[in-house]
Amino acid sequence: MRIDLRKIADNPGESVAFSCDLDTGDLDFDQITAYTEKPHAEGQIRNTAGILELKGALTAPMTCLCDRCGEEFSLIKEMDLDAVISEDESELENPDIFPMEDCGVDVDDIVRTLFVLGVETKFLCRPECKGLCPTCGKNLNEGPCNCKKETDPRMAVLEQLLDNKEIE
Repeated sequence: MRIDLRKIADNPGESVAFSCDLDTGDLDFDQITAYTEKPHAEGQIRNTAGILELKGALTAPMTCLCDRCGEEFSLIKEMDLDAVISEDESELENPDIFPMEDCGVDVDDIVRTLFVLGVETKFLCRPECKGLCPTCGKNLNEGPCNCKKETDPRMAVLEQLLDNKEIE
């Protein structure tokens, strides 16, 4: 979605609203198995004392795989959108500033970039997820497994002493 910024570029205090749905075809992450709806963003681009700022919010309902236990879970990713837009070429080397081309911007590109940068590096079904047993592979969220806890080899002699005392 391309927005013409000519009417606000030279008028501090002016703004233009936007609303867009992202195409999920190129939003491919290993942990995201499906988008239940297209990620939706809305907000406005405002001229604040000559600086064009994009501010808004993005909501992305999706199905993810937990990085600890491997179970699928639903997640609604909500994030704030905040970006600076400039036509000054000296500022364009800054990766936090998006370029204005031909007095406009492609809002989809800006929102897509902010979404990709804002996606978590680790998806968890819940913060206290216990993961899988490294020995038998049981999901520890469903209860403990029957595996014997491995002893640190440096403590094996002490364990033998404890085992001998239990026999007596």
